[in-house]
Order: sequence, then C-alpha cells, then structure tokens
Amino acid sequence: MPFYHQLGKIPHKRHTQFRKPDGSLYYEQLFGTIGFDGMYSNMYHEQRPTQVKEIKSSKSVKPKVAKANHIQSYRFRGFEIKPEADYLDSRKPVLTNSDCTIILAAPKSKTQDYFYKNSDADELIFVHRGSGKFRSHLGNLDFKYGDYLLIPRGTIYKLDFDTEDNRLFIVESRRPIYTPKRYRNWFGQLLEHSPFCERDLRRPYELETNNESGEFLMKIKKQDDLFDMVYASHPFDVVGYDGYNYPYAFSIHDFEPITGRVHQPPPVHQTFETDAFVVCSFCPRKYDYHPQSIPAPYNHSNIDSDEVLYYVDGDFMSRNDIEAGHISLHPAGIPHGPHPGATERSIGKTETEELAVMVDTFKPLQICEDAMPIADETYYKSWLEH
Repeated sequence: MPFYHQLGKIPHKRHTQFRKPDGSLYYEQLFGTIGFDGMYSNMYHEQRPTQVKEIKSSKSVKPKVAKANHIQSYRFRGFEIKPEADYLDSRKPVLTNSDCTIILAAPKSKTQDYFYKNSDADELIFVHRGSGKFRSHLGNLDFKYGDYLLIPRGTIYKLDFDTEDNRLFIVESRRPIYTPKRYRNWFGQLLEHSPFCERDLRRPYELETNNESGEFLMKIKKQDDLFDMVYASHPFDVVGYDGYNYPYAFSIHDFEPITGRVHQPPPVHQTFETDAFVVCSFCPRKYDYHPQSIPAPYNHSNIDSDEVLYYVDGDFMSRNDIEAGHISLHPAGIPHGPHPGATERSIGKTETEELAVMVDTFKPLQICEDAMPIADETYYKSWLEH
C-alpha cells in the first residue's frame, strides 16, 4: 500500500515494551516484504504467533498444464466452472506462467474449518458475483460485486459469503502488486490525473482479537504445495498494528475512465502493476469525440505480451458472441482486433456500458487442464469474413 494505516492498540514506539493489563507482554511481529526493504507492518499479538503443534499432510496444488506452447486465440466460458462448497477446492487455474496464475472460483460456502495463507503470491480477487466479509489477522473488509480485494502474500484470511452464488476472478502474483507508478508522485501519493485516489481504497476497519488456545488448522500454500499446519493459538489474535503492508479493497465502479478525442490505448485503463504483468479496468465511459473518430479499438499486435480479457458486464462492442464470465486469450506473436462488423457498428456511438478486467503478461501464458473443458477451440476463426 502506498499510504500508512493504523488499527487497534499499539505502543508509542516500536520494538519497545507493550504490556497487557495483567503486566505481561504483547508479542510483536514484523510483517514485511522484500527482506527488510519493502512495505511492512508491525503487529502485536496476544500470544506467540510461532506456536506450531503439528504439521499434517500436504498436497500439490501446482497448476496442471494442458498446452505449454501455443499461438491460438481462445475463448473460455468462465461461468461453466461448476460451483463447489469449499473455497480452496473451488479455485480452478485457467492460465499460468512463472510469474502469475489466473484462477476462476465459484465457492458456495464460507471458509469455516481452517484459515488460509498464500506464502507464494499476492492475490488479487475480483468479485464478479456475491458479497460478504473478508476476514484476516490484519482486520476485516466488506466486499460486493465489482470489488477488487488486494491480499498481500502471507496474509491469514477467511472469506464469509452472504449466499451460495459467488463468482471470483483471481490473479495470483509471485511479484508484489502495486498501484501504477506513473500515477504516483515520488512520495507515493496518487496524483491528480490518476483515475482513482486514496479515498477510493478501503482499508481494514475492524480487528477480530481472539485470545484462545487450542488447535487451529491453517492451510498454507508454499511452492505450489498446500500444507496443513495446526497452531496452538488463534491466528486472529492481533490487538493492533500499523504500517503499509495490509489488505485493501477497491471497487471497479470507482475507477474514473480517461477519454480523448481519438481512441485511447489500454494503459489509460491501468489499475494495478507488477514488473511482470499489468491489470486494467474497462469501465462505462464516453466515447472519443473527434468528428471522425472510430470508437472501436484498432487492430494491434501482441509482440511482447499475452492479453487476457475477463468480461464482467455490459455490451462488449469490439467482440461478437461474448457474454459475462467469458475470458478471451490473445497470445503474443499475432495481431488481434475488433470482430467483423464491430468497427462499423461503433461509428457514431457516444458511450459504452462495458465492464471488463484485463491482464497483460510479459511472459507467455500456458493453458491449464481445468481450462480445456470450458474452451472454445474455434474462437481463433471468428475473425474470418463470412
């Protein structure tokens, strides 16, 4: 996070005595990134956060690759991923490379019997359907349709859903996820021309502080294995923390589109970045206002990146036969552009109601086995003139 947050009780100075009402010490923990050089928070626990009672079984959750090298454009029908009760079981990897994995999930039940920690990757969860509460050792956040949840690696969390109808688009990133650098000044503050600002970012607003001993199951993802570890104290026992490293929420509906007289390139839609991929938000907006403008995007070549577009809602004017929940994959090395008729249809229109999330990766994406049952193998032919 590019700005400071404090929640709960903390001492006046870090690394000093902070005592409970009975005179015993709270237990301080540094929650940091990139060694001691990145963003961090200082937390204070009721009990030692290091009390492991048992390490049980582990299983591989490494994405299984169906197509490692390809040059075919694909469409995947995301809503055909079947709902499952458990949150972790419902997560189905669709596309992957050494930097990130793109996952679809349709969980029906809240996370009940365990706590989850991803120590491999930051997680960016886009909520397509559903609402509820994200609960973590760093505080809670309410979420609903259109929210991004940015969860730093190492965060211990649960998800409580209000209903069984939930659809999530998830990006696991082995690189830290930040707001775009070009929209921040050298202090880290978002600039005036940024399409969103700090007041749009929702920080954790409440702590669950449980001073309990017993047996608490935590599922920890480490190097693509999922380990079951039993802790002797409740993971949500933080009485307070401060710093820059914590989960937060941002609604795609709070993104303010940048428009121009002629068609603007995808970077104006950028919402998050890493050094390995970017995430963009395509939101309802006014179209280009040059008298001869063509609102539909021009044909362009993906020379250095794969383009993934997740369609959320509205009218996707550059595509034919696209529905909510579909994913298009346009791989590096070949050009792509509007479907036949889309350019002509766009002329004279003044606005769009489309809503979509785009992920552009700088390394090729491999197609996972879970993606093949929902894949349209003929999509690459959809630009042919009939």
